Amino acid sequence: MIRSFLFAPGNVPKLVPKVASFGADAIVLDLEDAVPLAEKKAARNMVRMALSQIEGPLRYVRVNGASTGLLEDDLSEIFCSDLEGVMIPKVETAEELIHVDSIISRLEYKHRITEGKIEIKPILETAKGVLRSYEILERSPKRVRRAGLGGGDLMREIGTRFGQKMLETDGLELQYARSHIVLASKAAGREPPIDTVYINIQDLKGLEQEAQLARRLGFQGKVAIYPTQVEVINRVFTPSVEEISYARKVITAFEEAEAKGSAAFIVNGSFADIAFVEKARSIIKEFESLKKS
Repeated sequence: MIRSFLFAPGNVPKLVPKVASFGADAIVLDLEDAVPLAEKKAARNMVRMALSQIEGPLRYVRVNGASTGLLEDDLSEIFCSDLEGVMIPKVETAEELIHVDSIISRLEYKHRITEGKIEIKPILETAKGVLRSYEILERSPKRVRRAGLGGGDLMREIGTRFGQKMLETDGLELQYARSHIVLASKAAGREPPIDTVYINIQDLKGLEQEAQLARRLGFQGKVAIYPTQVEVINRVFTPSVEEISYARKVITAFEEAEAKGSAAFIVNGSFADIAFVEKARSIIKEFESLKKS
């Protein structure tokens, strides 16, 4: 489970030594939006060298999309044993990911890296990408473990109205896209997806509100674009003491009811059955995995 992805521009190497110190589960060195076109080629070498300087978090690179003509050179020039995943922006077809998979498989063989080690994380940020998310994920290679939502590009494309905050606090603009991607991920047998960025870096209360919404809808984590956002995201996507306590009550009550020959029971005045038990077990499992990491 990855709760937080912290982005850093790939063309500013002085930031790399600091970026791993903020507690993010994963670091993403960016070759796409954060790097001007004139600097993209030079940034590849900076990114490859920077990957070896990151210790602790998982190491990802967001490369440029298939339509840019930069994708293959990005992959070839940043590829190394320190890389653990690549993000592919604006994905609209499974064929894009199958193509990336073939490139990475060749590079793994060339660099003597275990086949399948490098993850591919598609970012769904266009109308076609979101609507086709189940088909994309269902037909994708195994190394596609989870998808991400790109809210900014999606809202621009579909024409949502926004002011200074871009998103209102109720998250209505992305409600359908979020739920659609969550359902598509589950139906395709992939991990829960990663939510989009929150652009107001000074509004940590708003970030927490949006992260809670994303978690309620079924996301496993969220992207951070500023170090102070990491703590909020990690906290929201980590089961709380209250959640763990309630989950244990549910499991205990079920075991007691089952011993009496029943699969339905009452916990804290609310009806519960096996569906609640499975959810409680998944919360405990999630908590235990985070303690080990």
